[in-house]
Amino acid sequence: MTLLQVRHLRHDYRGAAAVDELTFAVGAGELVCITGPSGCGKSTLLRAVAGLVEPTAGEVRLHGDPVRAVPDELSFVFQDYGRSLFPWLSVRRNVELPLRWRSVGRAERAERAAEALAGVGLAGVDDRYPWQLSGGMQQRVAIARALVTRPALLLMDEPFASVDAQTRFELEDLLRRVQRARATTVLLVTHDIDESVYLGDRVLVLSRSPAHLVADLPVDLPAERDQIGTRGSAAFVALRGEVARRLRAPGDPAAVG
Repeated sequence: MTLLQVRHLRHDYRGAAAVDELTFAVGAGELVCITGPSGCGKSTLLRAVAGLVEPTAGEVRLHGDPVRAVPDELSFVFQDYGRSLFPWLSVRRNVELPLRWRSVGRAERAERAAEALAGVGLAGVDDRYPWQLSGGMQQRVAIARALVTRPALLLMDEPFASVDAQTRFELEDLLRRVQRARATTVLLVTHDIDESVYLGDRVLVLSRSPAHLVADLPVDLPAERDQIGTRGSAAFVALRGEVARRLRAPGDPAAVG
């Protein structure tokens, strides 16, 4: 079942197109990664999908309904976890915050926050503060807060770019576990080719700005993945090479096909 539809999307910024003629769909329960050259408009695309900016042309539909403002059943995880959490609020209160805006009762807020924190491996840190946690743990809190509303669609803008390599691997595996357990639909932007292949059910490759869709590549890898075996497999290496080839600028003499 199609959850998200993006049709002929265009967004102009200061008189120039940032994205142009973008069309794709995301099925319910899919984890779709978007990659492309730096500055090509990936984040602009996510903001348009979220209803944070109004497209110049085209449309975004969630559950078949036009997105004209931020939908209630959508959550967003940003790259800069340090700015997305409130340092004066405890971990529990940070996670509960979206539920307070929705007037959810205190007992249910506490129960759902505890469930979300346990789901990201942070049971027992409820009363600590973000500044008392490592960067990786802070990003887990941000993910828990995004999931506490049980969103139909989770948008993630380079969510693991600000952590070290080992923590990044741990968070990638966490995301796949949580996404599969909850059957959450995820649209994730990353500049990292390996990450897009490791995480995704599909990889959408964008062109240089103004961004348009170059390729929509299915990821033919097992649902169960690990950082060593999966990344060393012939299928992973082949798909990584295909994504890299599609990222080549048109006319690049090193491009193939």
